[in-house]
Amino acid sequence: MTLSILGRCPETGMLGGAVTSSSICVASRCLFTRSRVGAALTQNITDPELGQRMLDLLEKGTNSTGTSAAKKAVSQIVAETNHIEWRQLVLMDSSGNSAIHTGAKALGIHASAQGKQCAAAANLLADEQVPQTMVTAFEKSSGHLAQRLISALEAGIVAGGEEGPVRSAGVQVADRATWPVVDLRVDWDDDPISRLQTIWNEYEPQMSDYITRAFNPEAAPSYGVPGDY
Repeated sequence: MTLSILGRCPETGMLGGAVTSSSICVASRCLFTRSRVGAALTQNITDPELGQRMLDLLEKGTNSTGTSAAKKAVSQIVAETNHIEWRQLVLMDSSGNSAIHTGAKALGIHASAQGKQCAAAANLLADEQVPQTMVTAFEKSSGHLAQRLISALEAGIVAGGEEGPVRSAGVQVADRATWPVVDLRVDWDDDPISRLQTIWNEYEPQMSDYITRAFNPEAAPSYGVPGDY
């Protein structure tokens, strides 16, 4: 039903994730980021509330000596949440430490993998090595975090992906702004990852302009649209 990855850029501190699924509008339910706090995924039989709850725990400072904030937050969610056996959760803190929970009732072939500044998880897979392939692809990649995440998704599909075709995909990245500086989605398409790549290719050269317009409109470039005299 879903394959996904979280990642952090050590050079910029950006945090983000990417997700694809056979279900419609997957990114709207499953992927969450918060600037300088973390990134979260909640999937399988999805409860979107868990994404925000995990980030809330990170922001409140659940870390303790010898235990990453991500691990402690996921452990608390698992201990306190009903129906947790149906959920697959991935959480990354602002340092790039990650934690994963896969419930006993996760669907089909399911697997997860953790790497340097990244973590991937999936269910209803054609091959249990898909998450590890995604992690390896992310670790070997370079460039903007959003592109690295999309490329990792594509590597997962090439490695077998879901048992059936995927129909939606999304990528989200948080930086210093309080909102995601990248939040791109393909809610229903026969080739959603290729479509997501196309949207990113269009958005990337414009991204900094939109950030400038938020912080300093006087310094922003012309909008270049009809009616802007």
